[in-house]
Amino acid sequence: MTFVGVKLGKLLAIFPIMYLSGGTCVMFIITGGGTMKLFYQLLCWDCSSKHPLTTTEWFLVFITLAILVSLFCANLHSVALMSFLGATMAVGYCTILWIVFVAKGKVDGVVYDPSEAVSSESGRIRSIFNALGIIAVAFRGHNVVLEIQGTMPSTPNRSSSKFMLKGVVASYLIIAMCFFPLAIAGYWAFGNKLPINGGVLVAISTTLSYHMSKPLLGLIYMQIIISCVTAFQIYSMVVYDNLERVYASRAKHECPKLVRMGIRIFFGGLTFFISVAFPFLPSLALIIGGISLHLTFGYPCLMWIAIKRPPMKSAKWWLNLALGCLGTALSVLVVLGAVWNLVCRGLDANFFHPR
Repeated sequence: MTFVGVKLGKLLAIFPIMYLSGGTCVMFIITGGGTMKLFYQLLCWDCSSKHPLTTTEWFLVFITLAILVSLFCANLHSVALMSFLGATMAVGYCTILWIVFVAKGKVDGVVYDPSEAVSSESGRIRSIFNALGIIAVAFRGHNVVLEIQGTMPSTPNRSSSKFMLKGVVASYLIIAMCFFPLAIAGYWAFGNKLPINGGVLVAISTTLSYHMSKPLLGLIYMQIIISCVTAFQIYSMVVYDNLERVYASRAKHECPKLVRMGIRIFFGGLTFFISVAFPFLPSLALIIGGISLHLTFGYPCLMWIAIKRPPMKSAKWWLNLALGCLGTALSVLVVLGAVWNLVCRGLDANFFHPR
């Protein structure tokens, strides 16, 4: 029974983590490659019209850069500098955006009434589910947990729980400092004129490009690219580590550099193929993130009960059980809301035709 429990535990934990890491890396390729295309067009509009690179080719440029950077990262502990650089870039472009929103003021004809965008009661409920899903996915903390485990591991003699707690609190504070001012200032300035699909990247390239200078827009593009490249290293490292562990356990020796390089190229090629085959994946971000949301909000509480074994029906037992069930229920609600929203709005499934 113990063997079955260990196998089941690995299946329930490793598969969602690998799936989430791969899906998130595909998102970074699509976002980073698309931003590279916009950045090139901004810098060289005249020459880009003569021999323009396609979106697929920009995806290839991004994944090539990401693979080259990954060759200098041996494990999660080695991506601490990458993580700091990516976080700095994210704080930078989020701060620049909301400052620009406030400085430029409201656009003409801005509308705040939700009835202008949602015409039925069911539509409003769907929008609420969608908003809750976006907030939950923004604070999911998968990358935070991975980095903390990689840089501050606990040992039987020395627990790093206090340092981990400080790291989580600091990370979530930074996320809140980035996203809440951006959301509030963005909605105040543009209201319902922001594009429904596509996120910040589409908003920057369409609605917002007319409200800021080219150097500032180029700086934002560059920060997004660097943020995507560095974040790619964090999520892909989970896949690298697991594949290298499988190789080492079967070959009975440490993974050589050539095999390590091959693993990185293989994973990069696989995610590149998926990004070209399914370029509409960002539209499914809430579904992809919601399926694995319980990894952050559900699993830890239930794992604490299984590991610490508090007295059944005690206060701590009930608290962790309730939080674990609540996190799992939140994951289900996010997926249901995302599917409902997708059914009502439709999906432009442009297979093998990235734009």
